[in-house]
Amino acid sequence: MLPDPQTDAAPSPVATETARKPPRLLSIDALRGFDMLLIAGGGTFIELLKGKTGLAWVDWLGEQLTHPAWHGFTFYDFIFPLFLFLAGVSIPFSLRNSLERGVDKAVLYRKALRRWGILFLLGILDKNVPLDLFDPAHIRFGTVLGRIGLAGFVATVLFLNFSTRQRLLSVAGILVAYYAALFLIPVPGYGAGDLSFEGNLVGWFDRTFMPGRLLQKTYDELALLTQFPAMCLTIIGTVAGEILVSDKTDRTKLVTLIVPGLYAIAVGVLWGLHFPINKHLWSSSFILLTAGMALNFLALFYGIIDVLGYRRWAFFFKVIGMNSIVVYLAYRFIDFDQTSQRLFGGLIKYTAEQWHDSLRALGSLALVWTMLYILYRTKIFVKI
Repeated sequence: MLPDPQTDAAPSPVATETARKPPRLLSIDALRGFDMLLIAGGGTFIELLKGKTGLAWVDWLGEQLTHPAWHGFTFYDFIFPLFLFLAGVSIPFSLRNSLERGVDKAVLYRKALRRWGILFLLGILDKNVPLDLFDPAHIRFGTVLGRIGLAGFVATVLFLNFSTRQRLLSVAGILVAYYAALFLIPVPGYGAGDLSFEGNLVGWFDRTFMPGRLLQKTYDELALLTQFPAMCLTIIGTVAGEILVSDKTDRTKLVTLIVPGLYAIAVGVLWGLHFPINKHLWSSSFILLTAGMALNFLALFYGIIDVLGYRRWAFFFKVIGMNSIVVYLAYRFIDFDQTSQRLFGGLIKYTAEQWHDSLRALGSLALVWTMLYILYRTKIFVKI
């Protein structure tokens, strides 16, 4: 789901809504904002500092904000999986009130399907500007927003019909089946178990069955087969959301998030020795690693913000997290870098030339946050 559906949009009496609606957790908004910050200029700013400060830790951070060419893992690979996970966390908050009011499941299915449809269309626009509707062969149909919509729809259907245990078993089944498929199904000209860029099953499947344009011409990490492991993150997110809306003590909630998260990281790393951690393939080991990281990041933010009550620092991230769809699409259609140059270039020119790109990126980030703050102050929140 994108953006945050922690509260149900269906109308109901104020008293009933107040009594039954799960409390809005600042930690979820803040974590989503932290995630989007790295898209909204924060990651670019840090990456551009690499090799300029003489500080090893800054260079290391810069390296962590670029994607590996194929196998391997950096923190930047975690950004999209975290968002998919948080989409799942929001589902119990969104649906619990509706279920308590006796809303028919068919209504909830239609809402989730409508979200998927809107996100799919926005994704097509996002990845194909300027969009040429008369040349479908060159339209890229695999998109970030479409993946979020599909994962949210599937996770909603599973949440409404299956227990926590059954959903986790479905995740295990998907990840094992995906692993078996990539290692056992032979690819013409390459055989079975080839995980190279050219010879993997995912790429062959995309080239054979995916319409339109593929991102890397012979491969697209957002196309068909990778939808299955990716949606596991959102399904796991629904389990985490259930934990947070439950009546368990805060200590129990934190333990129930942290311990399974550590296990998932350990299993993901060990599995990665045979099935490499690879974001492009959305390998099963990659899913477990990022799911474990997401569980622990959620526990960290929840513990600091909602349990210990240290909330002021989270406002900066909350402003971003409450309008995530705006952040994502604004970077596609608004040239913040050029605006930053026009507004701040007169000051930036007095610094050493090596800092110009970094300072311009910092200016872009300031512009984005200011825009989002204005939306926040005027209570404009774009939701789908």
